Amino acid sequence: MYGISSIVGRLLNYFLVPMYSRVFLPEESAVYVEMYAYVAFFIVILTYGMETAFFNFNQKEENKNRVYSTTLTSLFTTSVLFIAAALIFAQPIASVLRYGDHPEYIQYFALIVGLDAFTSIPFARLRAENKAMRFAIIKLIGIFVNISLNLILLLLVPYLYKNYSWGPEALLWISDGEPVVGHIFVANLVASLVVFVLLIPDLFKIKFGFSWPLLKRMLSYAAPLLILGLAGIANETVDRILLKYILPENVAMYQLGIYGMCFKIAIVMSIFVQAFRYAAEPFFFSKQKDADAKQTYADVMKYFVIIMTVMFLAIILYLDIVQHFVGKEYYSGLKIVPILLYSHVFLGVFYNLSIWYKLTGQTRFGAYISLIGTAISIGLNLALIPVIGYMGSAWANFTCYAVMMVISYFLGQKYYRVNYDMKRILSYMIISAGLYFVSVYTTQYLFADNVALRLAFNTILLMVFVIYIAFSEPRLKRIFVRKQG
Repeated sequence: MYGISSIVGRLLNYFLVPMYSRVFLPEESAVYVEMYAYVAFFIVILTYGMETAFFNFNQKEENKNRVYSTTLTSLFTTSVLFIAAALIFAQPIASVLRYGDHPEYIQYFALIVGLDAFTSIPFARLRAENKAMRFAIIKLIGIFVNISLNLILLLLVPYLYKNYSWGPEALLWISDGEPVVGHIFVANLVASLVVFVLLIPDLFKIKFGFSWPLLKRMLSYAAPLLILGLAGIANETVDRILLKYILPENVAMYQLGIYGMCFKIAIVMSIFVQAFRYAAEPFFFSKQKDADAKQTYADVMKYFVIIMTVMFLAIILYLDIVQHFVGKEYYSGLKIVPILLYSHVFLGVFYNLSIWYKLTGQTRFGAYISLIGTAISIGLNLALIPVIGYMGSAWANFTCYAVMMVISYFLGQKYYRVNYDMKRILSYMIISAGLYFVSVYTTQYLFADNVALRLAFNTILLMVFVIYIAFSEPRLKRIFVRKQG
């Protein structure tokens, strides 16, 4: 129930991308891409690890009400101060970000981030009290409001405005007949306000019991988590921020829009990885004391790689179909999709491998690896963007997660050795990448002008890979042969 609200939310918001990429030109969608990159950073900063700290101290402290009240007071104070500062200095901040004509963007996002950071603690308490249904319902209501308002503001209102005589007069207070990027932010803000209102009963049914000594202990516990969170979010979003300021101003927004929208195609892999993490982490911990725990971890890794590589090929071999996910103005950026898809394969493997430092309690290594990844990501973006534009960001993303994966593997083998079936895992990764190159070079010369033949040939390649897997894995081979019989 906890996982489905987050996964469904990401999936539904994912399906807004086709609309955005057809309603807005690349320069316009770049605003959406950039602003949500900042949101990701500030959510981490404004929650500053206190959500995890709340779970930890809520288990250890006898006075659970005091833990909740202290955490809530802390986040309320910091969120209010952040919102106030952003509202006061909205115009200067907007000018620095090159949105001098739209200070309202800063105001919208200050309120969105502040509200979302503050409500993270009531949501955490619902999880701590095992109120999964209420948690999921409120989350899904917020998602429904956001998506509904996007459709109304970007599609319905402009349609009514242009096609009905009463439209301009009745709807002028909402729109002048053209969809604008700011409407995306308004929809998000209203959704955040609705969620806040729904959580008000959970805010007022506590007895105030703030404790400064407890807060100091919680902040001390949360500080490393803030560093880890910032490093992780930097790896995911720093490319979209740097593109705008490294590239020449006359092309920066265009390239950022192309990159951001084509990046969304690869996010389907990220959604799967997120869904896997929700299920895998508690499973890994529950298996920790079993005699065959390490063999289980090895098996999970292998089958995870199988699924990810099949997903990679299923997306990239049918790019002639998948490309319609974005508007034609964005097709020039499709060349980054295979790079970003495989970077998500690396990221998923890294999450599998990360179980070693969580099980052994050596979480500092997770922070070290993430910081190394951040350094690589920032360094390569700075070096490559001036030379090859957004392709540099794609390769930086790829290299960052590849290095993190390799470092985690070798450290894990030292501190918590698991006998992963590296021969097969590497074979699946190498063969899937190889089949992609076979597809690219074969279709380029033989079927360049025939989409049907390209898709038929790529289907054969995908089936070759699936059959190879089926006969490489004893368990899968038995299932396959039995079904054929």
